[in-house]
Amino acid sequence: MYQIPRKGLTVWRLYGVFKTLFVVLLVAVCIFLTVFFDWPVLIEFIAVVIGIIAGVTSIWLFPKIRWEHWRYEVREHEIEIQSGLFIVTTTLIPMVRVQHVDTSQGPILKKYDLANISISTAATTHIIPMLITSDADNLRARISELARVAEDDV
Repeated sequence: MYQIPRKGLTVWRLYGVFKTLFVVLLVAVCIFLTVFFDWPVLIEFIAVVIGIIAGVTSIWLFPKIRWEHWRYEVREHEIEIQSGLFIVTTTLIPMVRVQHVDTSQGPILKKYDLANISISTAATTHIIPMLITSDADNLRARISELARVAEDDV
């Protein structure tokens, strides 16, 4: 099975920085309210500890665990995706169920030359994230071809 490129870990950590900045803003508001309304200092301490924990987990811990667990493999008759943070889920997508395959790329992914692949079936959409753009384009073409062959065989 293939692993997400290391650049994907960097992007997930960057997303964690954005989340942490939001939490830091909330902590700052909490500290301001504590000082303004003369609330107990314990509230400030708790807010700062929560901010630190949120930063460490969303920037360092969770992206690393997610990167270590993410795997994918495209076979002739199925696509296997393994993902999860603490509970690892393995999903098999039969090629005959694939309706269409897309690649998407936002500004951050574009900066790091990464793209996501979306595999749509009648029931749901599955995503293989953070692939090198050229690899994502090649994989999209391969899945599309295998899905066409699988449809012709039915």
